[in-house]
Amino acid sequence: MKKIKSLHFFTIFAGRTIFIFTILILTCFSMSLPARAEDIASKDRVLFYTSEWQGERLADGRPKVADDILQRMKNVSIEEAWALMRNEGFHNQFEGNWKMIHSDVTIVGRALTAQYMPSRPDVKKKIDDKGHAEGHIGASNSWPIDMLQKGDVYVADCFGKVVDGTLIGDNLGNAIFTKSGNGVVFDGGLRDLEGLESIKGFNAFVRGWDPSYLKGTMLTGINVPMRIGGAVVLPGDVVLAKREGVIFIPAHLAEKVVKRAEIIMLRDRFGHLRLKEGKYTPGQIDTKWTKEINEDFYNWLKENADNLPIPRKAIEELMEQRVW
Repeated sequence: MKKIKSLHFFTIFAGRTIFIFTILILTCFSMSLPARAEDIASKDRVLFYTSEWQGERLADGRPKVADDILQRMKNVSIEEAWALMRNEGFHNQFEGNWKMIHSDVTIVGRALTAQYMPSRPDVKKKIDDKGHAEGHIGASNSWPIDMLQKGDVYVADCFGKVVDGTLIGDNLGNAIFTKSGNGVVFDGGLRDLEGLESIKGFNAFVRGWDPSYLKGTMLTGINVPMRIGGAVVLPGDVVLAKREGVIFIPAHLAEKVVKRAEIIMLRDRFGHLRLKEGKYTPGQIDTKWTKEINEDFYNWLKENADNLPIPRKAIEELMEQRVW
């Protein structure tokens, strides 16, 4: 009997000890987390969501895809990027139906994301107070702009709002282009179209234009995962925006997309030339190439390496690997 009572006492004591220990662990863990009321911008979150990227990073944690890859990405077609995304299992990276300032100005760069929601006074006040206490200046729609770096593309989810959803006008447009040398992609609206048109090299993909000022919205996150229409974008994704629409390429796949697209581009250029010359038939070019055609393509690359829209170094690497 005494043995049973002792065992019962030990079970209760052990259970309480484990419970108290668990509470202490959880308390310490919660105290170690960053103190953020609205989670406006978190480097830890960026690192978590982009862990596939193994290269250099920006100070805010975003993947820093090389400038060389960004430059070469400008020659990649939306269709080529889309096909590779689908093959890699990424089915929600493209969004179409945009209005543009210039239909012939491509936007390529690293995404800096900003999420907006319909305004709620109590939450908006907390966000504004916290942001100002942390050193942010002015209205919250200028905070992401202050964080831009060269090569960035400001991507904003303003839940499709155009009237009273104009995130920038020509003043902020000039600030964006000065800091990033790039344009914007907004699931929302713009104002001051004439002023924005005058910024040489600047472009914007938006849902519409309206003369109204931004109101009834609040900034709820910077460098957060977002939905832009039917596409998912993470901070640091490579933005490729052309007339067909916008595709968001995961940073860890950007180089692969570029290299694969360059192979397709070169094959197409060579194939079109040989078809015009009548050297091969469409059936020969539009199927798996024979050894003869592959050798012809290799020699053509070698002879024209300095006259193609791809860096010579990339062509030499392609010739060495012969992966076409």
